[in-house]
Amino acid sequence: MPQLSILIVSYNVKHYLWQCLRSVWLSAKDMDAEVIVVDNASKDGSVEYLRDFYPEANYPHLTIVASDENLGFGRANNLALQKARGEYILFLNPDTVLTEHTLADCLAFARQHEDMGALGVRMLKDNGSFAPESRRGLPTPWVSFCKVTGLTALFPRSRTFGRYYQNTTPQDQACPIDIVSGAFMMVRRSILEEVGGFDEQFFMYGEDIDLSYRILQAGYQNYYCPTPILHYKGESTQKDSLRYVQHFHEAMLFFYRKHFHRSHRALSFFVESAIRLRAFIHRLKRKTPKVEKEQLTGILSFRGYYYEFKYLPSEGAIINLDVPSFVTGDSGIEDASIYCYDTRDFTYAEILDEMINSNHKHFVGFFYYPLQKLITAGGNYTVVPPNRAPHR
Repeated sequence: MPQLSILIVSYNVKHYLWQCLRSVWLSAKDMDAEVIVVDNASKDGSVEYLRDFYPEANYPHLTIVASDENLGFGRANNLALQKARGEYILFLNPDTVLTEHTLADCLAFARQHEDMGALGVRMLKDNGSFAPESRRGLPTPWVSFCKVTGLTALFPRSRTFGRYYQNTTPQDQACPIDIVSGAFMMVRRSILEEVGGFDEQFFMYGEDIDLSYRILQAGYQNYYCPTPILHYKGESTQKDSLRYVQHFHEAMLFFYRKHFHRSHRALSFFVESAIRLRAFIHRLKRKTPKVEKEQLTGILSFRGYYYEFKYLPSEGAIINLDVPSFVTGDSGIEDASIYCYDTRDFTYAEILDEMINSNHKHFVGFFYYPLQKLITAGGNYTVVPPNRAPHR
């Protein structure tokens, strides 16, 4: 039996998936771990891309399941769970990056807490700031009402209105929590055998809240471990699409009706009305991608090497880098559109540590020299940088 089974469901994010797996190999380097990837009928050649980079002969601990239909998040994870053999199960999003010590930190934490049900981590946004969904409270009718009406956003640290995000504990301190994000959720296999996997009636959102709640109901405690990971969040979905809005708010309604509708009839009308109103507002206010293509002009930093760059859509999403503008010092970094880390120079742990301590005013990108790819929040781009020796 492996120590750990890592389950990843992917849909049209082959470069993010490649990056995620690279970080997984480094984090699981000294472990007996298996990785199971379920591809949800991607149209970007994800399966072929993955098999080219990670052939079965060299990666016997990697299993790729190519579905011919989009099974949704919960159903696809349950399919992977049927094949998993590990003592611990990690549900992991493909748009995440682990550090070299993430998995060791989490396994050590799990072994120190015998009452642990599910374990979440300190997730960082693509600018290095803290992702509040790393620690969430149980969305009871009152908590849900505060969330969808905006009271949580107005009073984020209030114990009355701000309980959706558990903000009272410092971000670098472990603590009990109610809800663990499905982007990184580690659970003992024995617990999943007891409470079951994801509820497949949810298609894309809400499955993690439902599973976390059922684990709590079974008498276990969910925890937050402050070891950091990067989560781009939503790269496999178009968050400005009506499809996203529909699935997200349908999931909120379904969870509420499944667990609280009968016991809280007095609040039912108000909560459901608030959720529907929030869905309508989302339809009116479409979210735009975080990095627009026309914004990809300015200064790009390779850790002390600053280049003028320009996005060339006519040449197939290539970023052309000119002669370095700066060679030493930190001048210019405040104006950088993307702060790019060359992965030849730094470990993921070092990069995420710098992200945490940054001013969070610029996007973060990872440059992979063998691929000639810059992977960042807005997508991935072919990069042709000037020749230089790596720092290491």
